[in-house]
Amino acid sequence: MGDDLKSRRTVFAGVGAGGLALALTACGAGGDTTTAAPATSEPAASAPATSSAPAAAEGLAKTADIPVGGGKIFKEQKIVVTQPTEGEFKAFSASCTHQGCAVASIENGLIDCPCHGSKFKIEDGSVTQGPATKPLPAQEIKVEGDQITLA
Repeated sequence: MGDDLKSRRTVFAGVGAGGLALALTACGAGGDTTTAAPATSEPAASAPATSSAPAAAEGLAKTADIPVGGGKIFKEQKIVVTQPTEGEFKAFSASCTHQGCAVASIENGLIDCPCHGSKFKIEDGSVTQGPATKPLPAQEIKVEGDQITLA
């Protein structure tokens, strides 16, 4: 019975370590879409290599997705893309310069922060209503054809 108990403990310890490795892998993923192989005592089978390196230019949207006189907020990239006039595209940080809240909407030519009511112009990110005192920082984008990408 002593050997049987040792055998069970070894199995549970192995399962616990494998679960811990899987949990740590999941927590450290940070948006990466690659998956880790399960923890085993056997050599890993060969699989095609995948790259988790970011693309040189990340596609955000098509130009038709950004309304004239308005814009669109890209929460994951923390960026706001606007089109103040037909064919003119601007990009700004989506973090309010007052206390770092994420801006939430774009209405009437203004980018609105819901936390304390700051408003910024879609043309240049300048403040039109405080408490923010600094403009939204400009971000680099590229417009090629009908595609808008991060520069």
